[in-house]
Amino acid sequence: MELFTERLILRPWNESDAESLYEYAKDDRVSPIAGWPVHTSVENSREIIKSVLSAPETYAVCLKDDNRAIGSVGLKIGNQSNLDLTDTEGTIGYWIGVPFWGQGLIPEATREIIRHAFEDLSLETLWCAYFDGNEKSRRAMEKCGFTYHHTNKDIYWQLTDDIRTEHITRLTKEEYLENR
Repeated sequence: MELFTERLILRPWNESDAESLYEYAKDDRVSPIAGWPVHTSVENSREIIKSVLSAPETYAVCLKDDNRAIGSVGLKIGNQSNLDLTDTEGTIGYWIGVPFWGQGLIPEATREIIRHAFEDLSLETLWCAYFDGNEKSRRAMEKCGFTYHHTNKDIYWQLTDDIRTEHITRLTKEEYLENR
């Protein structure tokens, strides 16, 4: 499935996206703060596409003018999430390459995933989280209507093998419909 916004195409990841993924995911300003290790090679990125980014409801964020992957946005529903959720709830995760920061592209992509989750998939509640220090991600959540819900302190984060503080935000379908 492909989803479209004013400036973006959200589409499934392809193995042919490995070079573009590596270009942006090797940057240590992106990966660690998002909660995953820096990519080490094009082959490493290709393996991540196959093992992680091929999951259902995970999309490459691409500019309409060239359809090149510059980031990712995804939805994990129910027990696919690292949070304890019901089948009517999901978590949204996202990242974008440094050259595209500050252009409003992730809020644009996230708003489309929110629409898709509530209108097409009939979910009732969406959750989104950011780690201490990731102010860009926090601001993107606020722009999309998420509000602070709670904080999980001193959690072990397996992907980066460290201890983190995670701030959880929430958006309900009712809130989405009121502010649409």
